[in-house]
Amino acid sequence: MKKRRLFRILSIAIFLLIWEFAALLVSKPQIFPTPIDVLIAFKVLLLSTGPPRVEWAGELLGHSLISLTRVVAGFCIASLSGILLGIVMGWWQPIRNLIEPIIEILRPIPPLAWIPLAMLWFGLGFEPAVFLIWLGAFFPILLNTILGVEGTSKNLIETAKTLGAKQRELLLKVVIPSATPAIMTGLSVGFGVGWMCLVAAELTGCNSGLGFMIMYYHWTMEPAKTIVGMLMIGFIGLLIFMILKRIENKLLAWREEI
Repeated sequence: MKKRRLFRILSIAIFLLIWEFAALLVSKPQIFPTPIDVLIAFKVLLLSTGPPRVEWAGELLGHSLISLTRVVAGFCIASLSGILLGIVMGWWQPIRNLIEPIIEILRPIPPLAWIPLAMLWFGLGFEPAVFLIWLGAFFPILLNTILGVEGTSKNLIETAKTLGAKQRELLLKVVIPSATPAIMTGLSVGFGVGWMCLVAAELTGCNSGLGFMIMYYHWTMEPAKTIVGMLMIGFIGLLIFMILKRIENKLLAWREEI
């Protein structure tokens, strides 16, 4: 474990050294800032006044909180709708036959392509951003839930039927617990995709959030602040992924006992 941690620290140190060397070689901080420039920009953004409604948090944390609110809202809606529809489609074949063609047509359309319609349907601001994040997260959650329900052992189902389990009991006590690992995988992947849709989502007329901040400092030619926003997206994404992984390990502790 110590050796693994040491290698991680070493890899980050090597990456920073290569970055510093490349930036000094280019010698154009307005195009390619050094890690020190980014650190200074981080301090400035941390201490400057935040966006409306979260002025108290500072600019960086304020935009981060707004982005996190949008992503959590979109992800929660995607989780609820994706898991429920996935269970229904995985368990009842006639309903799957009815809905699957529509899903297969819509699934390959990237969330970016929905931006004009999102703005037309929901206007500007919070709602279209949440809609686009929902779109990004929904399909991985749905498909993994269907796979999890379908992958339930037939032997388990037949044994439960032999013991007198009804349809409702089969679903709640056999199928859903069996599908939980696949559902958790879908949630992790879905959150990742939804979080990556953040920048696109915050282009839909938003005047706050990390995506907005990144684009704003792109237009003002301050790449160090743009990189701070990008790194903040990566850090928050990693943090949420670790939380989801911890929840998964708690829910599926039984796997280690088998």
